[in-house]
Amino acid sequence: MVDVLALVEARLRTALGEPDARAAVTFLGTDRIEVLRFPDGDIARYATLGMSAAPMTDPTAALADPVSGPRAELVLSVRAGLADTDKVLRPLAVLAASPQVEGVVVAPGASLDVGEPLWPGAQFTSVLVAEPGGLVEDLELDAPMEPVRFLPLLPMTPNEAAWKRVHGAAELRERWLSSGTDLRDPLRRSVSLD
Repeated sequence: MVDVLALVEARLRTALGEPDARAAVTFLGTDRIEVLRFPDGDIARYATLGMSAAPMTDPTAALADPVSGPRAELVLSVRAGLADTDKVLRPLAVLAASPQVEGVVVAPGASLDVGEPLWPGAQFTSVLVAEPGGLVEDLELDAPMEPVRFLPLLPMTPNEAAWKRVHGAAELRERWLSSGTDLRDPLRRSVSLD
């Protein structure tokens, strides 16, 4: 059996460079999740490692398939030095463990909520899962395994998350775009939703 996590880490290093920090979190009844930090000028990128070890399973499926099914890792990019964003490690690990713990399939357009600020003083308690393929290319695996997708996370304020539930992810992204919102600013306020 191929070591999926070794391939994932190699893909992250190829795309993002060498990590300058890593932390591991293990939750009761789950596999270990690591979070790696990659410096990129004034941007800090945090990537999970461990979520893709097993495929995500539809919670309505009678039996979990141990081989085929969607696989993903999460990537968060924020401006470094403006807030204590290194405290995002545990919330990111919680989100990466959610397929194992809650039986959810994390996909683009989904909202994920940790119920507390992503880092001290953050306006954000949840994230919008964006489309993969921009920063880190999908990692193809041998059939019948599906590729590992690297899903960017966009922090959302509670107001933005509530607005997204009503209007949808595309409308929220359009609102951010038309307002020129810097989604990597760890101190940003909610976009105008009037």
